[in-house]
Amino acid sequence: MNELFSVKDKVVVITGGTGVLGACIGEYLALEGAKVVLMGRRRDEGDRLVEQIKAKGGEAMFLVTDVMDIEVVRENCNEIMAAYGRVDALLNAAGGNMPGATIAPSGTFFDVKVNEFERVLNLNLTGTVIPTQVFLKPMVDAGRGSIVNFSSMAAFRPMTRVLGYAAAKAGISNFTAFLANEVATKFTSSIRVNAIAPGFFLTNQNRALLTNPDGSLTERGADVIRQTPFKRFGKPEELCGTIQYLISDASTFVTGTVAVVDGGFNAFAM
Repeated sequence: MNELFSVKDKVVVITGGTGVLGACIGEYLALEGAKVVLMGRRRDEGDRLVEQIKAKGGEAMFLVTDVMDIEVVRENCNEIMAAYGRVDALLNAAGGNMPGATIAPSGTFFDVKVNEFERVLNLNLTGTVIPTQVFLKPMVDAGRGSIVNFSSMAAFRPMTRVLGYAAAKAGISNFTAFLANEVATKFTSSIRVNAIAPGFFLTNQNRALLTNPDGSLTERGADVIRQTPFKRFGKPEELCGTIQYLISDASTFVTGTVAVVDGGFNAFAM
């Protein structure tokens, strides 16, 4: 049997593990045989997801975390090392946005609240750097591993409204390329650092922005679909194959890249 894409027995840590995308990816990997560690703020939701995964025959655990607190993340890492003795992959899926870091259609740049802009930058970008610094250490000690950061379509284009989020995601793409070189040249080429850039997927954070309560498209949602050749939003499970590829042996010569999963959005030209 060809096991090139196998993730069986890999210890996979997922920040933002209780979000729509992180939870879907976590369950998929667990059912593919990975030992999944979901990390997030919501204990009730995390425990529910773990029970759901176990009921289907997968292996998972949940840890409450704060990706902005390095001491909390270090304690998370200690618990994982005590349980499994290693970390094979880290998925940095934690992130989010705040109203004050966006510009409403009727607003201007002067309406941006700088404190909320800073918080969005920190949550997305620093909240990727901190877990990476912590979980890279056991990978370096083991001489192997894979890190997958979550970028965005907003990193490729300066989309209207999402000023803080776009700046943070552009930083994540840059950080991915930087760290890929840093790790390969100073530690080992057996540790790879890549990113995934989802197109438009309906999540708890953007649902009200893209769809109306009756399920019809908002003006912004219609703009997205108009510029997406597939003419639909992505389904969370459509990220799973790319993630599996990036953490499996199928991508051992792939590092510093941003894998786009967007239904053609980034390729669209009028």
